[in-house]
Amino acid sequence: MAATPKAAVECNVGPIRFLPGPNRGRYPHCHSVYVEGAGVLIDPASDRERLTRLRDEEGVREVWLSHWHEDHFAHLDLFPDAIVRIHPADAPPLADLEVLMDWYGMDEPENRSLRERWAEYIVSGFHFRPRPESELSFFAPNEEIGLFPGLSARVLHVPGHTPGHVAFFFPEPSVLFLSDYDLTPFGPWYADPASSLTRTIASVRALQAVPARRWIPAHDGGVLTEAPPALWDAYIEVPLSRERKILDFLSEPRSVDDIADLWLVYRKPREPLDFYRWAERATAKKHLKRLAERGLAVCEKGLWRRA
Repeated sequence: MAATPKAAVECNVGPIRFLPGPNRGRYPHCHSVYVEGAGVLIDPASDRERLTRLRDEEGVREVWLSHWHEDHFAHLDLFPDAIVRIHPADAPPLADLEVLMDWYGMDEPENRSLRERWAEYIVSGFHFRPRPESELSFFAPNEEIGLFPGLSARVLHVPGHTPGHVAFFFPEPSVLFLSDYDLTPFGPWYADPASSLTRTIASVRALQAVPARRWIPAHDGGVLTEAPPALWDAYIEVPLSRERKILDFLSEPRSVDDIADLWLVYRKPREPLDFYRWAERATAKKHLKRLAERGLAVCEKGLWRRA
């Protein structure tokens, strides 16, 4: 049985307002959430015009970031006077563009041109401006925030996607904002240097246990009115299936480039090719590291094989 998403249109679950991003919130956009009566906006990277109206007509006192990625902070510049909150583990990339680029791991010589173009796009396309730690407020581990009488938010630290990735559970309307553990067929992203597939799986299972009745992913469909076990299992199966394919492929010695040529993430070459190939290589390296840690693969003279 599949989940039942409502259409990706603006709607409310009690005071929790779902603000859809363009193209079903798919990258480079995401869905946002606004808490009526509290003036709290979560992940300001949906529709820029809609967020501008929200600021001007209803007011935004606080912006909560689920993590540091650009498709979640894209319109943060619209709210210069708002309190900005994030988990402290994800604060460094917001403070400096070069640090942000370092966190993507584009530091190999062959990625220099890509890094420079990507940095320019982070500024022009995602309106990045440095936010030093002195301008930020931080969530405490598993903090419970009283928003107003009858409504609270639990900050759930669910690392893996990023070190400080958080989800938000609103117990009274029983709504869980999943952020980037979005339960889509694409599966989770775990290719950043500080990402972890093992921790991602543990975090997804922790979110599965939250007693919610509505789930809001940051991307793709709208508000989920059911999330059966098969949906969570299928989401986790995506990276595990990639890992099994890599292990089978290592029946003969292979390079990281050989594995990237399988296009296990994006299924086929896409443009800009250097960006998507970087993503395939980064993902392959994550799987190889995990296989090596479990004693299932070894590297000899730059080539990987099954142990």
